Amino acid sequence: MRRANFEEDWQDVAAAWRLRPDTIYLNHGSFGPPPAPVRAARRAWQDALDEQPMDFFVRQFEPAWFDARRRLATFVNCVADDMIFVENATAGMNLVADGFRLGAGDEVLLTDHEYGAVERIWRRAADAVGAKLAIARLPLPISSVGEVLEAIFSRVTVQTRLLIVSHITSPTAIILPVEAICREARSRDLPVCIDGPHALLQTPVDLRRLGCDFYTASCHKWLCAPFGTGFLYVSPQFQPWMRPAAMSWGRTPPTKLERWFDEFVWSGTRDPSAFLAIPAAVDFFNSLGFESVRERMYVMAGEARTGLLDLLQCQPYAPATSDGHAWYGSMTHLPLPPGDARALQHSLWQNYGIEVPIVSWRDERSIRVSCHLYNTRQHLERLLEALRALL
Repeated sequence: MRRANFEEDWQDVAAAWRLRPDTIYLNHGSFGPPPAPVRAARRAWQDALDEQPMDFFVRQFEPAWFDARRRLATFVNCVADDMIFVENATAGMNLVADGFRLGAGDEVLLTDHEYGAVERIWRRAADAVGAKLAIARLPLPISSVGEVLEAIFSRVTVQTRLLIVSHITSPTAIILPVEAICREARSRDLPVCIDGPHALLQTPVDLRRLGCDFYTASCHKWLCAPFGTGFLYVSPQFQPWMRPAAMSWGRTPPTKLERWFDEFVWSGTRDPSAFLAIPAAVDFFNSLGFESVRERMYVMAGEARTGLLDLLQCQPYAPATSDGHAWYGSMTHLPLPPGDARALQHSLWQNYGIEVPIVSWRDERSIRVSCHLYNTRQHLERLLEALRALL
């Protein structure tokens, strides 16, 4: 395959994003702006709704909704009827926490690399019934798949009812070996819920192969669907446990509910155009070639990592690869010298127009750089120049 690391190869593609010219945007991992074809698709669906609401909701909505779900299910390789749309990964995780049956003394196991909201969601769920939240502390730096498995499964007890693990971690940008984790969990009859908002497009997602019990993700990050779109996959075993956060008619009123997901389709009057534009995002990247897209993003993130390591002279949280496993994709995350994280992030934006998260994690200041198709080597060079001046 031709290497996708030449600037001229991607200039026309980058033009699909209408980012402000005063901004170097290196934070796609937090909020991923949609390209022009996705914006246009959403506007078309909004026009269809606004111009004839009755026709839209009565005749157009359900076929379009289920077609969009089918297209997304094909992209992540799962049965469409095992998937529902949610506004984001956080909403999906809340549905799992509200539906999963815990009792007093049960344990839910998370790693210490989970997104902060995920820990809060499960702490509330555990506290409500007298269950416990257990935390598996992953080693840093990570050097092998085996030590990740050991760190997680050494914390499993007879009380452990569910394992929560990120596909790609938010605080450290590490791609965890979720397939190996799910395989080991299945051997112990331990259900697994994967938090996957960073995974879609950044790395291949194959839910049949993973064999997890729950998978929740946002489509508005790396896949660049409109903001406020995501999905929750639930294996058939646990579908009877799921209940919508807002109770409404269910399916086309007032027909009888037929399937577990019916109650999640109709949840009051809302604008569903963002969800109906998801196929446009899949089509956009499919037209470029998913592997070529990933290669381009990986090359840029790798160059960011190399430049930052040279500048900072720090130890990375994980190697680029080991045991045949790639630990990083389109993001790189590295520790910074001690200092005020908020002040540095403000200076990068105020003085250089650079949007990049500077965070504190494990009492250490760090930087997370995201690289998508609109980013260039010049953006990375500007970041390095700014850090040289500010650190």
